[in-house]
Amino acid sequence: MTDTHTQNLYADVSQALKAGRATLIDNLLAGKAPTFLDDHARLIDDYFRQSYEKSVVGPKMDIAKNPYAVVALGGYGRGEQCVYSDVDLLFLFEKRVPRVAEDLVREIIYPLWDMGLDVGHATRSIKECMSMARKDFEVLTSILDARFICGMSPLFMKLMDQIRSKFINLKPDSIISWLVDTNRDRHRRFGDSSYLLEPNFKEGQGGLRDYHTMLWIAKIKSGIKQRRDLEYYGYFSHDDYARLNEALNFIWDVRNRFHLMMNRKSDQIHLEQQRKLAEAMGIPPVNGHLPVEYLLGELHRHMEYVKQQHEMFLYEMEQQKRLKRKNKGLKTTEIKGLKFNRGMLNFTSPEKILNNPRLLIDIFVESAAQKAPLNSEAKRLVADFSYLVDDRFRSDPDVVKQFERILIRSSRAFEVLNQMLNTGFLVRFIPEFKDVVNRIQFDQYHLYPVARHLLYTIRILRNFDADALAPADPLVTDLYKELKKKKLLLWAALLHDIGKGEPIAGHSERGAAMAEKILLQKGFNPADAKTVAFLVEHHLLLAQNATRRDINDEETAISLARTIKKIETLKMLYLLTVADSMATGPKAWNDWTSSLLRNLFLKVFNILKNGELASGRAVRIVEKKRQAVAQSMTETIAAEQLDALLNFMSPRYMLYTPVENIPRHLVLHTELGERPFVWHIDKSADADTRTVTICAKDRPGLISRIAGVFTLNGIDILDVQVFTWRNNIALDVFEVNPPPDPIFEDERWERARCNLEDALAGQLELSKELLRKKNDTAPIQPYTAERPTEIVVDNETSSFFTIIEVVTFDFPGLLFRVTDALFKSGLDIWVAKIATKVDQVVDVFYVRDFDGQKVDAPQQVESVKAAIKEILPGEDPQHG
Repeated sequence: MTDTHTQNLYADVSQALKAGRATLIDNLLAGKAPTFLDDHARLIDDYFRQSYEKSVVGPKMDIAKNPYAVVALGGYGRGEQCVYSDVDLLFLFEKRVPRVAEDLVREIIYPLWDMGLDVGHATRSIKECMSMARKDFEVLTSILDARFICGMSPLFMKLMDQIRSKFINLKPDSIISWLVDTNRDRHRRFGDSSYLLEPNFKEGQGGLRDYHTMLWIAKIKSGIKQRRDLEYYGYFSHDDYARLNEALNFIWDVRNRFHLMMNRKSDQIHLEQQRKLAEAMGIPPVNGHLPVEYLLGELHRHMEYVKQQHEMFLYEMEQQKRLKRKNKGLKTTEIKGLKFNRGMLNFTSPEKILNNPRLLIDIFVESAAQKAPLNSEAKRLVADFSYLVDDRFRSDPDVVKQFERILIRSSRAFEVLNQMLNTGFLVRFIPEFKDVVNRIQFDQYHLYPVARHLLYTIRILRNFDADALAPADPLVTDLYKELKKKKLLLWAALLHDIGKGEPIAGHSERGAAMAEKILLQKGFNPADAKTVAFLVEHHLLLAQNATRRDINDEETAISLARTIKKIETLKMLYLLTVADSMATGPKAWNDWTSSLLRNLFLKVFNILKNGELASGRAVRIVEKKRQAVAQSMTETIAAEQLDALLNFMSPRYMLYTPVENIPRHLVLHTELGERPFVWHIDKSADADTRTVTICAKDRPGLISRIAGVFTLNGIDILDVQVFTWRNNIALDVFEVNPPPDPIFEDERWERARCNLEDALAGQLELSKELLRKKNDTAPIQPYTAERPTEIVVDNETSSFFTIIEVVTFDFPGLLFRVTDALFKSGLDIWVAKIATKVDQVVDVFYVRDFDGQKVDAPQQVESVKAAIKEILPGEDPQHG
């Protein structure tokens, strides 16, 4: 029979599948496809069955002598077929795979490929399947999900019987151990998706693979056939199974909608795609929060439930193993009203809770002490009886003390507090927590929902006590151990973002008032409550000053010391800042921010300990440095020339430049000669950054040209110190991230040097080159328009400089354009600091006009703002 005839034969079958999928997808988008996954799988089943009946190749295969069957594997086998999920197929033969099988595969699968479906297929005999399953457990799990579609069903049954009798039943424990170990490795690779802002529906912790692992283990242990059997065989209670189904259905719905939006299979929803997905799903704003924030909050809630059930499933299985080992009894408790069920905590009866509501906190204290989770029934009972946690309960001194035991002493505080959050107890105990549960902050700066972030901050603080960070930063360990009232710091950590329940600005001040009220209600003395409120109100103070202010300016440290006042408060604020930044994510905490924050802390600490720096002391510091430099340079530069150079240096340069750097800068000056500039590049010892020291003949716009050249070469600027000597020499120190390709770093620096020479000589138009670069690269799109551009002109913080803050969406060439605008406005830049939050950037500049004065006249301020607005995309210089 001709190929054309074969194609015509399959046309009707293919069209039926195509039309059926289109109808199913329309129903899904209309919210009328509650059983989409199963219906989609059955629709594909129909295609294979009809193809089998109409097959031209099939009759040539002599099915009587060498029977075969078509078998569904993986997600298709489970009947969980998402829109663009792979269709995994096995052509199973009894004895051997005939050559004509390739024709059968082409005949049946090619039409599906033409439709855009991803079809994975294998042609194997029973013997080959057994051999591969023994060697590769991933093959085994796909066979565990196998489902007969068409062909010779006894052949399929024979495979499944042999897999169980000759393999699974002989070594179930080793297979299960592999599944558990594989899961742990997967979690390490993909992270906790119930927390991450860019969750992976499938592979991350709390994703579909956690559910699959439970299903596979139940199939190995009990031979269950379908998901429903998890309840029938006692792996889940009726309520837990219903809740699991609810969670899975939500995740699958989001995954299907995401597949349709992306027009392909995709399991990780990235930040730039989330807003579009929320819009596509028609989610309205909820309680002042963005639709995307509500969507992610719900997704995290459901994935958290899957994660919890997976953890409990594995924990209970481990406890059952303990019973089989000699002298390995299960845990016991001496607290009346509590008991252990298969290694997990439960109440002896609901009546005990009614008679003694204190058990609602006691069970969590025992969970921390015994390192054992609450079982499902206990969690349900905590939720059912949470109404007993009333004002009297919340303010009971014994209850508060028990809560603080978990907060302060438990090495598993994070897990126990997490159980409190998941059962609703934490919200009942601290009602203000309600509005931050599953509250998403829609930017890539914050990785976790607010409530999870608060608990993670506490976990990190507790690790300080365990010396976990000692090799990296012994300072935090020492400071934590020195604290006299650790509980105040931990309460502040628990409450520092409590004000984010309202989606409006001012969460720190709002949170401080809430924290003080909460602690007074719990019986704290007013002084301690005010200390916690201070920490909450100012938890961003050190981080913002470290990244947005010149920490070498003595006014920065003096201003902070006047605000903080006490050394003990400074220690707590520093530890809270470190833990908060680490719990926020890598964009908030890295070697560079760690170094800045530590240096700022030490400066403020010294001021609080020794008193404010006096001008007389500054003069002594400068004179001491001059003597040290003169002594070290006697053999390099003649005494008269050296004395003249030192006199050219500004007091600010001498005061803030480390003494060991000054001779190197002098050497650079001697190398400059008639060249436009020379530079030296150092790798930092404690951070993956580069220090670029540039000595150049000063000229208007020098900083903007350097910034433009760095941008052109993909070099991100973190910090800039600008010094101008009295002999018209500019000494500029840039702290930067290294070029993107470490292998060709030297070549990139050489190219940047040549670019700067050309730019200073007027042979390179940076504006045009940066525009070309911008067109060649995908711009960073703003993730939400709810964060507008801000331009702040501050004449209060510094006595000598105007500080200009530009908060806007990042794009290639931004720094060059802003610095160029400042230059054209007649301003000299003395210090620049750059803090990027993925899509947003905060550029801070210390400036004076060309006459050395601050920019404090109202018309000057408005003129500068207008000049900056003019160069920002989408900004109207006439409007703020």
